[in-house]
Amino acid sequence: MKKITLALLLCFSPCLYADGLPDLGDVSQATITPLQERQIGQQSMMEIRASKQFLDDPEISDYLNQLGYKLVQFSSEPGLNFEFFALNDYNVNAFALPGGFVGVNLGLLLTTQSESELASVLSHEIAHVTQHHLARMVAAQKGDTMASLAAIAVALLAARNNPQASQAALVGMQARAMQKQLDFTRIYEQEADRIGLEILQKAEFNTHAMPEFLDKLQRATRLLEGNAPNYLRTHPVTSDRIADIENRVNKQPYRLITDSLNFQLVRTKVIAGQKTPADAITYFNDALTTHQHGNPLAQRYGLVSSCLRNNEIERAGKELATLEKQAKNSPAAQHNPMLETLTGQVKRASKAPDTLEFYRLAVQKFPQHRALIYDYADLLLQSKQAETAVKLLAEQITRHPSDTTLYELQARSYNQ
Repeated sequence: MKKITLALLLCFSPCLYADGLPDLGDVSQATITPLQERQIGQQSMMEIRASKQFLDDPEISDYLNQLGYKLVQFSSEPGLNFEFFALNDYNVNAFALPGGFVGVNLGLLLTTQSESELASVLSHEIAHVTQHHLARMVAAQKGDTMASLAAIAVALLAARNNPQASQAALVGMQARAMQKQLDFTRIYEQEADRIGLEILQKAEFNTHAMPEFLDKLQRATRLLEGNAPNYLRTHPVTSDRIADIENRVNKQPYRLITDSLNFQLVRTKVIAGQKTPADAITYFNDALTTHQHGNPLAQRYGLVSSCLRNNEIERAGKELATLEKQAKNSPAAQHNPMLETLTGQVKRASKAPDTLEFYRLAVQKFPQHRALIYDYADLLLQSKQAETAVKLLAEQITRHPSDTTLYELQARSYNQ
C-alpha cells in the first residue's frame, strides 16, 4: 500500500502493549470512543480496498461474513457492525482493526483443516474488537505523544512484512523502549483466547480446534527452523498461553463438527486459485482418483472451475454433469449458490441458449449472492438489456453500498 494513514498503522496491531493495562469502561474509551474506533477502521479500510492485496472475491468475502456473524451473535456486542474480508496473501495470518473490521489472509484459509479451526481464529479476532483493545492501548499510552505512537506504528507495519525494515524504522528513536512496545501483550492475547473460546462454544464449534491449530503452527515453526508463520509473530504463543487454552478446553466435551459445504467449496476455490489451471486440473484429478484431500463434491467443483480457467469448455460441461449427479445426494448441495454460480459460468462459456433465463431464475433463488449478480448484470449488458441491469444493480447497491464492482457495472449500464 503506497499511502498508509496513521490510523491504519496503529490499527494493524490493535493489541499493542504499553506499561499499564487499564480496566474496560470509561478509562479506556475516554481516549478513543466506539464511534472513533469505527471511523478509524473505515479510514483504514479505504486504504486496504485500494491496495493490491485486497481480494475482491464476493464468494470468499460472503462466506467469511456468514461465518463471522454466526460467531458475532454470541459475543458481548452482537449488535456491532462487523466486516470480514480476505487478503490475497499466502502468509498465515489474520488481524482485527478497530470498529469491527477483520482481515483474513488466504494462507490462513489454506492452513486451517476444519471450519472449527478457522472459527477459532475469527472468534479470537472478534474478541480483540469487542474488548476494545486499541482504546485500552491508547489509554495506557497516557504520557506518550502522537509522534511516538506513529513511530511504533511504522515499526509494527514494517515488522509484518520485513523484520529488517522494522529495525530500520526504529533507528533514531528509543529503540529498546519502542521494541518492547512492539510485543503484543500477553494479557490481551489471553483475554482474546478466553472470550474467543466462549464464543466458539456458544456457536457450537469444536473448541479443541483452537489449541490444535496453534499447536500445528508451532510444529510447523520447528520444522522451518524457527521461521514462524506471521500469525505467531503477530499473535505470540507462549507455553503458558497454550497450557491455559488446553486447560479450559479439556474441561469441555470433544465435539465432532461436520464442516459446512461452503467452507469446503471456498477452501477448494483458494487451492485452485493458488495453482495454474493445468496444475489445478492435475491436482483435483489425482484427489478424485485417490479419494484424498477432502469432500469429493468440493473436489469436483474445483475440477470444473479449473477446466473453465484452462478454456476446456467441453470437459467442464461433462464434469459439471457429474457434479450435478453427486449433488443430488447432498441436501446442502441442492440449494447452494456457489454451485449455481459455477453452473451459470459453464453455460455462459458453452453459449447455452437458456443461459439468460437460467441467471434470471438463479438470482431469484439467491438474491444476495453477489457472484451471481455480477455475472447476470454483465450478461444483461452483453445482451443489450441495460434497463434491466440498471434496476438489478440499484437494488444490489442498496444492500452492498461499499461494493465497487457493482458501481462499475452500474456505470457501464448507464453508458450503454
